[in-house]
Amino acid sequence: MSETVAEAELKVGDELPPLSVRVTRDQLVRYAGASLDFNPIHWNERFATEVGLPGVIAHGMLTMALGGRLVTGWLGDPGRLVEYGARFTRPVVVPDDGSGALVEFTGKVGEVRDDGTARIDITAKFEGRTVLGKAQAVVRL
Repeated sequence: MSETVAEAELKVGDELPPLSVRVTRDQLVRYAGASLDFNPIHWNERFATEVGLPGVIAHGMLTMALGGRLVTGWLGDPGRLVEYGARFTRPVVVPDDGSGALVEFTGKVGEVRDDGTARIDITAKFEGRTVLGKAQAVVRL
């Protein structure tokens, strides 16, 4: 049986289990419906390239949400996520090929605080390049 975060003694530098997610065009359509963000850069190849993008891109908030999933999956209880923020630094280009774009998430404990919380530093990469900057979550232990 694996140890939960509450049972573990966290230390700065401890790593979360990595998470790899394939973002597909199908997911973009579903996310657009759920978020009501129907910007054509997220579904129309011609429009996306006309405005200077390399192709259809994932919603930044979808990418950020997946980073949150890294943390909440590790916590086992999404209610223990106290705060989460990130900057969008580079787009995730989602090809229309059925397999989508592979986004890889890692995280590590950046700070353990006296108030029973910890800061988790998240890294999100697509094609080996960072797509979220200053991605950090505060969690209740």
